[in-house]
Amino acid sequence: MTGAARLDTGRRSALPAARAWEASDPYAAALRSGHGPLFLRRTDGWLLPLDVERWCARADAVDLEVLDRCEGAVLDVGCGPGRLVAELAARGRTALGIDVSEAAVTRTVRLGGQSLRRSVFEPLPGEGRWDTVLLMDGNVGIGGDPRALLDRVAALLAPGGLLIAETAGADIDERAHVQVVDITGGDAAGSPFPWARIGTPALLRHARDTGCRPIAHWMSGERCFVALRSSRNASSSAEPPNSTAVMSSQRARKPSADSPVTPA
Repeated sequence: MTGAARLDTGRRSALPAARAWEASDPYAAALRSGHGPLFLRRTDGWLLPLDVERWCARADAVDLEVLDRCEGAVLDVGCGPGRLVAELAARGRTALGIDVSEAAVTRTVRLGGQSLRRSVFEPLPGEGRWDTVLLMDGNVGIGGDPRALLDRVAALLAPGGLLIAETAGADIDERAHVQVVDITGGDAAGSPFPWARIGTPALLRHARDTGCRPIAHWMSGERCFVALRSSRNASSSAEPPNSTAVMSSQRARKPSADSPVTPA
């Protein structure tokens, strides 16, 4: 099966799941306020706390270590409220965040980062030319199908490009339907969607056939990370994305489910 065929399949199966974050009103409310408590709740009632306060704060020391490893132009998949994109922008780096949440994109732009309201499984600027793709804060679970997500990221990366993914601390490879819930606000909950929790060993297994090879894995501040390098051959037509290309994708378009949101 060709890479293009695998990508189309991944888009069909994972796009609705990725879009489910958009309907998670407690998530949007938490990002607007900058604090939780907020949880992912499985259908069996198990709760996973979401670190909203850290996401809405400035990039911390562990984040900065990750950003120091980034190469060239950076795409932050599931950028949330934008702390990483904003930090990269402050460093003068070309960076774009994508997120299906309007609240996340709005907050990112207000912090000074560039952001687009879009799923990773939809068409994106600079496909096949990003030097680094980030999957932080559990975003390796987007869509509930790590293999489809890794295939998609491989197609976004430039030849020799770098994927940095944050993994679960345990050796886990779990699929579940979850809801975003605020158990303190009348048990407000968003729509259920498939999600995955992946530890480092499982991610390395899933990466074997995706055109990416592992180059490092490490722990910092009790958080775990994996770095994968694209093994796709270079093409004379591949050029690095630049700030003009990223910015042009955000002009002359009304905010919608697949367009950028600008601050009010």
